[in-house]
Amino acid sequence: MYEILALLAGFAAVYSVIAGRVERSWISGPLVFVAFGLAMGPAGFGFWDSDVKGEMLSVLAEFTLALVLFTDAAGANLGVLRRTSKLPLRLLTIGLPLTIVLGYGAGWAVLRDLGVFEIALLATMLAPTDAALGKGVITNESVPASVREGLNVESGLNDGICVPILLLFLALASGEISGGGAAQRGLTLFIAAVGIGVACGAVVSIVGIALIRLAKRHDWLGTTWIRITVIGLALASFGSAQALGGSGFIASFAGGLLFGALDRSHKQELLEEAEGIGDTFALLTWVLFGAAFVPAALHDLTWPVLVYALLSLTVVRMLPVFLVILGLGASTEAKLFMGWFGPRGLASIVFAVMVSEAHLPHGPLLSTTVVVTVLLSILMHGVTANPWARSFGRRAAASS
Repeated sequence: MYEILALLAGFAAVYSVIAGRVERSWISGPLVFVAFGLAMGPAGFGFWDSDVKGEMLSVLAEFTLALVLFTDAAGANLGVLRRTSKLPLRLLTIGLPLTIVLGYGAGWAVLRDLGVFEIALLATMLAPTDAALGKGVITNESVPASVREGLNVESGLNDGICVPILLLFLALASGEISGGGAAQRGLTLFIAAVGIGVACGAVVSIVGIALIRLAKRHDWLGTTWIRITVIGLALASFGSAQALGGSGFIASFAGGLLFGALDRSHKQELLEEAEGIGDTFALLTWVLFGAAFVPAALHDLTWPVLVYALLSLTVVRMLPVFLVILGLGASTEAKLFMGWFGPRGLASIVFAVMVSEAHLPHGPLLSTTVVVTVLLSILMHGVTANPWARSFGRRAAASS
């Protein structure tokens, strides 16, 4: 245990002093973290025991995603978002369902061993994009603001929207409900996920802002404890929504949007501290992913799994995005850019852990496909993010 602690702490310390240089290069942070985890794990030097519970990764991934969603939403430019609201609305209401449908078609064509509802599960697990993996693009100011905010809102809400869809297909695949009750069950899950999520995020943020303002008036704020205020609000939004049967991911994003709208004067200093904690969580999550889950997936890798993963990251994602943006005045490069930068990550990992606990007939194949897709996403999107974002930003600025 102490060897692992020393290695993790030493790695975190070393990365912290070179992070700025890495973030400006073609190498992404998550790519470095996963590679380090792979080297630490049983496939590398063997410092990390292969007997790691999926629940540990699931909890870390959920907390990391909740923090990233809250802070990204709180830092969103609401003025730009209001002017370009059609873009994320189309991506969520048309693009997301089309992505699931295309993902189902690709699964039916390539992974013929899976059952009908298992294919639907896989398509849903890999439909949401990852706000954490896409952070390098979303925070890159050389990318047009409308594109950044559109991708930010899409990644902030699509994982929460996918939760009730996933639960419905999981219940059908495991035989908990029959096809006749699917429509009613699906509608109930969707309303609960969205409604409870938005309500919890709003309540937590309103109460949090009121307490912050009260503390400022009476000079109660401490320089140390104020640093974890945003972290507490993000996790409280997530936890309360999950406990009440809603989507914690939607709660985190909705709470962050409201927090950013209500506390514009001091939000930046509060967000900077929370983003640092979120980055630490992300480091641990990706190291654990690389150490414990990637080796098993690579061992079970087959050509159909690899083909599906590549299709999921390209045609299945890019074609729906290209189609739904038609008519909004975006350039061809903007359509391709937004379609390409739909990385798969934390939400897909959480979903894979949920599905693995159901012990479906082809559960290991589902998990392997998700892990391989996320691994390819980390590699392909990480390598292309900064170079394409910079060049796209220059061309967009020159043409405007």
